[in-house]
Amino acid sequence: MASTIYAQLTNSLSSPPSRKLSSLSWRTMFDASTLSPPNFPISTTKVGKNCSVPKVVCSAQAAPAAVNLAPGTPVRSTSILVVGATGTLGRQVVRRALDEGYDVRCLVRPRPAPADFLRDWGATVVNADLSKPETIPATLIGIHTVIDCATGRPEEPIKTVDWEGKVALIQCAKAMGIQKFIFFSIHNCDKHPEVPLMEIKHCTEKFLRDSGLNHIVIRLCGFMQGLIGQYAVPILEEKSVWGTDAPTRIAYMDTQDIARLTFIALRNENINGKLLTFAGPRAWTTQEVITLCERLAGQDANVTTVPVSVLRLTRQLTRLFEWTNDVADRLAFSEVLTSDTVFSVPMTETYSLLGVDAKDVSSLEKYLQDYFTNILKKLKDLKAQSKQTDIFF
Repeated sequence: MASTIYAQLTNSLSSPPSRKLSSLSWRTMFDASTLSPPNFPISTTKVGKNCSVPKVVCSAQAAPAAVNLAPGTPVRSTSILVVGATGTLGRQVVRRALDEGYDVRCLVRPRPAPADFLRDWGATVVNADLSKPETIPATLIGIHTVIDCATGRPEEPIKTVDWEGKVALIQCAKAMGIQKFIFFSIHNCDKHPEVPLMEIKHCTEKFLRDSGLNHIVIRLCGFMQGLIGQYAVPILEEKSVWGTDAPTRIAYMDTQDIARLTFIALRNENINGKLLTFAGPRAWTTQEVITLCERLAGQDANVTTVPVSVLRLTRQLTRLFEWTNDVADRLAFSEVLTSDTVFSVPMTETYSLLGVDAKDVSSLEKYLQDYFTNILKKLKDLKAQSKQTDIFF
């Protein structure tokens, strides 16, 4: 059954627009001008300022063979596909899934340096690209649950992966009969339509909900892991630490905790169709994080403060040129930084729903303390070894 659907999907994505498809009523295309009007009448519905969804209407009838097929082998509920498996969150989701006995398949874009660590862990790696919809269906054969951790690379337009790619993925999942879809979004994304990525996340939430797929949306506030490269390492290396004068507070969470809670939610049928928000125990400003790192490192940081007003001006300037529009979209977060937003929510109800003890969720103090303790011990050991190998004449 899955192979038949896959063949239909692949044909529809690779066939010229003028070809009649007698067995398929679904198609992923983003340029209405490329489709033949007699076969695929299209109207584009505006979901948001940065998001528009193609509505495809096909009058073709389903082929009898597709209707009369006997049921195929049911997929195992432990079979999952992780999209964005090499990212900060994705790799923790893969690691957790393998530890809990899931059969993990990872969708990874073709790259010069293969993601060998995923294979070493025991996952299966398949090459596909969300920006190329025709590569997606094959990755979904035999899959029960899709966990979407992907986001676009800094050098590519936000819409390419985070909107058009996600629409294609959701449509493929629907057509292939995926049983559950987990999507990671951003906290407060519905409150900041001026920020392209946040509006796109909100639009994707709505698109997923309207698709009819059995799904869970999980909004996130921030990753503790991101603070290591941003603050901890520069302080240890006595390099400049970049920060802003913004009052925004973020409740960072360890991605290992996010992965653990995600699988608890996945197994809880009462959470299907719900919107959850995961937040750490406390919300921190940039300056508070830097001060904590200074204390744990035992040395002062060389802080370079960038006023939010400068970020906003830079965004306005980059908007003047088409080739810098993507930079401007990413700088749009400066609008959030000036809004005195708190990226945090009370977690009591969520912990109760998931059956989780709040004490089992890492605090930022504990996470950074463990990091600095380990790294300083390694530096001390390296220094001791260096002295032992010194040769004096």
